[in-house]
Amino acid sequence: MPAPSADEAPPSLPWRDALKVYLEPATLRMLALGFSAGLPLLLVLGTLSFRLREAGVDRTTIGFLSWVGLAYGFKWVWAPLVDRLPIPPLTTLLGRRRGWLLLAQLAVIAGLAGMAYNDPRDGLPPLVWCALLVAFGSATQDIALDAFRIESAAARKQAALAAAYQTGYRLAMIWAGAGVLWVAAWAELPGLVGYQNNAWKTAYLVMAASMAVGVLTVLLSPEPARVALPQPKTVGAWLQSVLIEPFADFIRRYQWQAVLILSLIAVYRISDVVMGIMANPFYVDMGFTKDEVATVSKIYGVIMTLVGAFVGGVLSMRLGVMRVLMLGAVLSAASNLLFAGLATRGHDLTALVLVVSADNLAGGIASAAFIAYLSSLTNITYSATQYALFSSLMLLLPKFIAGYSGKFVDLYGYHAFFVGTAALGVPVLLLVALASRTHGNGRVAPQGSSSATTT
Repeated sequence: MPAPSADEAPPSLPWRDALKVYLEPATLRMLALGFSAGLPLLLVLGTLSFRLREAGVDRTTIGFLSWVGLAYGFKWVWAPLVDRLPIPPLTTLLGRRRGWLLLAQLAVIAGLAGMAYNDPRDGLPPLVWCALLVAFGSATQDIALDAFRIESAAARKQAALAAAYQTGYRLAMIWAGAGVLWVAAWAELPGLVGYQNNAWKTAYLVMAASMAVGVLTVLLSPEPARVALPQPKTVGAWLQSVLIEPFADFIRRYQWQAVLILSLIAVYRISDVVMGIMANPFYVDMGFTKDEVATVSKIYGVIMTLVGAFVGGVLSMRLGVMRVLMLGAVLSAASNLLFAGLATRGHDLTALVLVVSADNLAGGIASAAFIAYLSSLTNITYSATQYALFSSLMLLLPKFIAGYSGKFVDLYGYHAFFVGTAALGVPVLLLVALASRTHGNGRVAPQGSSSATTT
């Protein structure tokens, strides 16, 4: 089914109504659940790379260990189970979405506790296995949460929910990136120089306890209205409905445009993801302390992230998602060039403030629009599976390329690396332009459901 024309897209909301959406309960819940979703990511990627580099692990190994994050790229494999499979007794007590959310959050907590009690200097395998548990639990939480979000509000409010989700997500990334460094620095024994594992143990246990924000929100939230699904009569029919139909539905609705849409999803965040793996090793090698990195990220990063997510959500509702997607793609690539400039200045705290601020502003704008765009593509009958496919595809290629980032830095240096990651964003601009032509004026159309069958 072709994409809607301009006159089929919903009209833009008045400014007052667009802003009031942010005070609705469903939006506020997304803020807390976004925090729960964003917390684990850096703890198995960026923050872990800081910890490993401080422990003396070489950059090439750190780069390859980032492939732990590929769990996020393959979550579509088990997404159909999250969409349909009950978990006794959690499904009975909490409902389909909240039951899976709680189970995934408990897995994340267990994995973070395991990472706290393992010293990378004693061998990496135990730490990596715990990181994999965190990544798997986090990816499963993402599957259930994306479906929970899409089913919690009408399509025209998805940009606001996406912005609130992204704000919580980014706040959690600040806490898991800057906050964990601050806690580790606070827990260090004075007078000792070098890596202190007990300080990192304390920091990771604090992060595990921080998952209580998501756990409490799940327990106190209402379950979204359940979509009535036909009950298959045979095992073959069940496999057809669970494993094949969600993907076939997407192809039927978009036909040849599906290739363009999936290509855009696959590369939209490539600049940020590839660059992000080496950001913390870069800070360590430039001589920035944990306190400096934490302070800059905590103050300036938080402010600019909130501004970016808010601006991205409001502009998406006012101007259309595709226009803001283009803006976000330009800003994301440009912010990597600022890191290239920082690489030539060494330990310059003022420059670090400016670069981190610009990077967080660009990321907030791009992510709010991108989440709203992905949400608009789903059919609510298969929301968990289809959104998992989109968000997995978003990470698969970037995470794979990011595994070689440490080796690239060892061979060519940080300046060339950051310039290269900015160049990766150029094809994104072309794909956004082409996708915009197939989406009319770019405003988000309703998801497929009994009330709206086109996107």
